[in-house]
Amino acid sequence: MKNYANGWHVLYVRSRWEKRVFQSLIEIGLEAFLPQITKIQQWSDRKKKVTQPLLPSYVFVYLNSPTELYRALSVSGACKYICFGKDYARVTETEIERLKFMINDENISDIESSSRVPKIGEIKRIMKGPLCDFECEVLRVNNLNKVVVRLDSLQQNFIATVPTDYFCEVGAYA
Repeated sequence: MKNYANGWHVLYVRSRWEKRVFQSLIEIGLEAFLPQITKIQQWSDRKKKVTQPLLPSYVFVYLNSPTELYRALSVSGACKYICFGKDYARVTETEIERLKFMINDENISDIESSSRVPKIGEIKRIMKGPLCDFECEVLRVNNLNKVVVRLDSLQQNFIATVPTDYFCEVGAYA
């Protein structure tokens, strides 16, 4: 058996079932979180705003006992828990809160998710906003500063456009 501990776990779900699994978890009384972003989808004849998961096929669930671990997995569309070695992947409360702030802050736009390792670039520390205290790598694309923030417990990179006045040099942090 995998090593279980209370806290936020990452549930891998069927493709495009994130919202249904999230609702089912709430309905059975479990605390769940599905970070979603709004994007403009372009078709040949129209544009439309669509809401989609920030992390496709992932739903976060807060578990208090091994019984809840199995209850969440029994939801239709849930496949398995993400594991690293013998341990279930866990996300800290701070990381969940920062994800919530990031997707709700109107100053942060163009949020993308990637599991690729970031390219070498400028290393900065974010000094303002919901991503405060994160060290990040800055990529310059079309005169916009794109910030790559890595949350190690998820092994994911988050790319977001952040105003330049949010940054300081890594050594300049007091």
